[in-house]
Amino acid sequence: MRLPWRWLLTITSAASLPQAHASSWNMPVGVTDISRDIFGLHMTIFWVCVVIGIIVFGVMFYSLFRYRHSKGAKAARFHEHTSVEVLWTAIPILILVGMAVPATATLKNMYDASEADLDIMITGQQWRWRYEYLGEDIAFTSNLSTTREQIRGDAERDEHYLLDVDEPLVLPINRKVRFLMTSDDVIHSWWVPELAVKQDTIPGFINENWVQINEPGIYRGQCAELCGVNHGFMPIVVHAMEEAEFETWLAERKEAAEQEAMGVDREWEMEELMARGETVYQSICSSCHQSEGQGAPPAFPALAGNEQLIDDLDWHLDRVINGVSGAAMPAFRSTLNPVEIASVVTYTRNAWGNDTGEAVQPSAVAERIAQ
Repeated sequence: MRLPWRWLLTITSAASLPQAHASSWNMPVGVTDISRDIFGLHMTIFWVCVVIGIIVFGVMFYSLFRYRHSKGAKAARFHEHTSVEVLWTAIPILILVGMAVPATATLKNMYDASEADLDIMITGQQWRWRYEYLGEDIAFTSNLSTTREQIRGDAERDEHYLLDVDEPLVLPINRKVRFLMTSDDVIHSWWVPELAVKQDTIPGFINENWVQINEPGIYRGQCAELCGVNHGFMPIVVHAMEEAEFETWLAERKEAAEQEAMGVDREWEMEELMARGETVYQSICSSCHQSEGQGAPPAFPALAGNEQLIDDLDWHLDRVINGVSGAAMPAFRSTLNPVEIASVVTYTRNAWGNDTGEAVQPSAVAERIAQ
């Protein structure tokens, strides 16, 4: 049952914007109860400010016109008026209290992440998001899927330029989902306006937020904290599904994860590793080292023709698995599985003319990670 003040927010919201989504002149209504409460609160306080502005400026302009010097008006001389002073102190206090009551109730609801039906760990990384469905053995990384040709201006930019990803976060509607948010490197901010969720992800800390989506659909957002050179290439896409559809997706992802785990123990052909490695490289590595391995020195060294990479497999594996301290190169041991690491290392050692002829097997990577 909604509290009485929420009826006011609902009426104000509906009168101001009856459609599901706000125009570009206003904040979005959103697709969660919280987002609609926030929008209703926003519109209620907006109209309170409008009424106060009309009254204050109305009295001011009336006084300027009615008692102007050109009409012979004389300034009154008085020192104080106790009743007026009490009135102009009491009225603002009552207005502020009236605004604080619904705002506090909304804030309390926003921070109540208890009794969730699903827990998801969201990890910000330069410059992508990693999602882990806790208790479900499902985890994946979500990367920008806008092509380099579009970014360079060599191809026509589509409707969702810089707002599309290869792996969206999939959520069920009508279920409370708790987000546990952290970061592997610098501060990021996970922001999806239509879900009314904006939460910083901070290294070494875990912040909480939650969402319960009412309508299926695709909802887009971005990193809202300046986090480095590719901050603008870190979009968020949430795909909200009907509950039955979500359960089907979850079962399929679990099966795929099991098949991936089984792939660690088998011997992979060079062609398989190269094909898989190219996909991983273009999704994960190309944003820094460029699509053809030419890099962007000195921050991002070239991989094509890199003699140390070609000659020293142990050095190469160590940098991919453990990262580089003090540099933008993250540790991928917890982000990529052994199959993905083996394939991308094999690919970079045999692409762009490197041609070592060596295939790195997932089993060898798994052993190294376990050390």
